[in-house]
Amino acid sequence: MKKMLFLIMGCAIVSTLTAQENIDELLAAGVNDAKRFSENYIKPANDGLAYGINVGWFNNAATPKRFGFELSLIGNASFIKDEQKTFNLNVAEYENIRFPDNSPNKNVATALGHNDPAQTVIITYEDPIFGNQEAEFELPTGIGAANINIIPTVFLQASFSPFNGTQVKARYFPKVDREDAKVGLYGFGLQQDFTALLPADKALPIAISGLVAYTHLDGSYDFTNQGVVNGENQRIETETNTFLYQAIVSTKLKVINFYGSLGYMSGKNKTDLLGTYVVSDGVFFSEEITDPFSISSDTKGLLTTLGASLKAGFFGLNASYTIADFNSASLGINFMF
Repeated sequence: MKKMLFLIMGCAIVSTLTAQENIDELLAAGVNDAKRFSENYIKPANDGLAYGINVGWFNNAATPKRFGFELSLIGNASFIKDEQKTFNLNVAEYENIRFPDNSPNKNVATALGHNDPAQTVIITYEDPIFGNQEAEFELPTGIGAANINIIPTVFLQASFSPFNGTQVKARYFPKVDREDAKVGLYGFGLQQDFTALLPADKALPIAISGLVAYTHLDGSYDFTNQGVVNGENQRIETETNTFLYQAIVSTKLKVINFYGSLGYMSGKNKTDLLGTYVVSDGVFFSEEITDPFSISSDTKGLLTTLGASLKAGFFGLNASYTIADFNSASLGINFMF
């Protein structure tokens, strides 16, 4: 039995699809225990991803001239803090899980962390013949095992100015299919330069604008043929939907400009473990579980961004740093027409 809870994170970030622990023994402890562990295990990863797909929406408070078009390639890195790498597993909150040394609680890895040394638990399950039975297994570790301390995101973004001061934006990351995993995202935004509406806007040294944006990410991972556990149509499906609201201010120089913003992000995450799973002790005990559980969580928080942009003809570069629950650095390559 290999590869369980970490697959939930993996379906959202293809690069982290690696073998972890197995689902069989954890489900044997009960669906409730498996779901509770999964909620704590993947929540920081969902949060980091929600923040990562919401940075880099702008490189200036001033919008291009009417009918202006901008095409950008944007890369982001969200930095993982130490407190996001572990969670406290309190056995009192579980029905059939305990530590071998009977500790009441321990810090164990989230999908962003690493168990070093390995952490094991003992689960209790009901055998129809022999009654209560116990089994020991190793808890899943996370991407920290590969010394990964960032959550990367990248996308293509296009914007168009149908009216003076108004910029319509769209961002896209094509569906990537790798090793039975698929991940993709899309988003839409609207930025309005309020100073462009003023009669003397060209005389003002700064521009002030507002941005509203929506981003959707979804992923799936089919591991039916991976030999994880007997069953059919076994897969993970996850999605994240976020809304971003930002107030932006920037200078209005010809070549180099500086910008900053204050914003708020609100998102909802949902992850489903689907398919049929035959939980068995290998000899006498066997139980089929269908669509074991669905996990939902919210991600909300403030974002503060500081950045600079450089323009040379139709070509431009911008870099920014965002302070939030997950701090992020962003780099954009821009082509303006």
